[in-house]
Amino acid sequence: MYLEIVTPEAVLLSAEVDSVSVPGVEGQFQMLNNHAPIVSVLSKGEIKVFTHSHPVNSEDLAKSFRRDSADSKILVLPVEGGVVEMKDNKVIVLAD
Repeated sequence: MYLEIVTPEAVLLSAEVDSVSVPGVEGQFQMLNNHAPIVSVLSKGEIKVFTHSHPVNSEDLAKSFRRDSADSKILVLPVEGGVVEMKDNKVIVLAD
């Protein structure tokens, strides 16, 4: 699936990924390929991007990301809130 993470300042990530986990207002939830269409508000927390079969080069990442200490193929981005939309295997995150 294709993931795009956008802030008011810049596009932080635009890449093919395996899945993404986001902090919804009612708890963390994960979206995989072929997930049903969804729109949700995000709360403060961490977005986790799983890149096991779609490696992302470190040079392509914004400095805001860090690699998960337990698994270097998981990218972690802290957010204050935002909105996520998934439709037709494309996820767009508008993050604060």
